[in-house]
Amino acid sequence: MTLLATHGTLPDMSEAARLAHYTYEEYRRFEEATDAKHEYLRGQILAMAGGTPEHAALATAIIGILERRLAGRPCYPFSSDLRVRVPATGLATYPDVTVICGDLERDPEDPNAAVNPTVVFEVLSASTEEYDRSEKCGHYRAIPSLREVLLVSHRERRIDWWWRGATDDWEQQSAGKGETVRLSSLNIDLDVDAIYDRSPLTRGI
Repeated sequence: MTLLATHGTLPDMSEAARLAHYTYEEYRRFEEATDAKHEYLRGQILAMAGGTPEHAALATAIIGILERRLAGRPCYPFSSDLRVRVPATGLATYPDVTVICGDLERDPEDPNAAVNPTVVFEVLSASTEEYDRSEKCGHYRAIPSLREVLLVSHRERRIDWWWRGATDDWEQQSAGKGETVRLSSLNIDLDVDAIYDRSPLTRGI
């Protein structure tokens, strides 16, 4: 199987017209046969950009903080090895960090994909930031169980987050150096500086 598109280099219209169309079952079998991660959307299998050490450090810091803050509670953080599927739009992807409260619900077509995240985190990168902030965030907000989406900057101490309000509308806010993020769905506050200061690779951001 040949992959013809990545999120970092979008094809032009003539190239897009030549892209092969794959079923979700073909995608699922492909993921089982490779160590690399790919997204699936609208029949396309999309190679995910490789991360930097700084990217990995931020994701690990988030998981470490969540592990401590959620200890003894029925909410669990997962690494980017967890595949999440959005039934409403068909997207299958691997958030950098996913929190699921209660039992993990599996996609009927894919026992290795969860469909009920409560919170997702994406650590941004230069090649995917535009996609993560626009289209991908829109896919996430189509998940009924999802309460909050957080985007963690790779360039500055900044977290942008969206939360689902009482009327099911989404609201957005940002937090920077010296500030905290209130995750209402988990009933915890996240210190922005604590995430960046956890690793020597990101303390200078």
